[in-house]
Amino acid sequence: MRARKQSMVASILGEKCPNCGKTHVYENNGNRFLHVPRMKERCAVCQYKFEREPGYFIGAMYLSYGLAVLQGIIAFVGAKFLVPGISDLALILVTCSTIILFSFPNFRISRIIWLHIFPQ
Repeated sequence: MRARKQSMVASILGEKCPNCGKTHVYENNGNRFLHVPRMKERCAVCQYKFEREPGYFIGAMYLSYGLAVLQGIIAFVGAKFLVPGISDLALILVTCSTIILFSFPNFRISRIIWLHIFPQ
């Protein structure tokens, strides 16, 4: 079971197919950080269907929201304690900038996690 968990974590972080773990779920569009990702329709190796019925990835939005909240809290606490005397406006800007900056990566990873939680 431990080897399965490690392979699942590696598959999630590598954005690989939840079934075989070999094919990337998203098409490669150059800069992965600041573009809207495009999901492949099927796995090239095992024909696992990535794109599901409409509404399947609504739950992934909750995961993305949770990641954004966690990142915002970490940015806020980090700025508050690492930069003495930081103003409230600067704290707000740091927190909001962090949440906005990580919105596209959160979108990607939350869908991958959702596929691994509910594989079909």
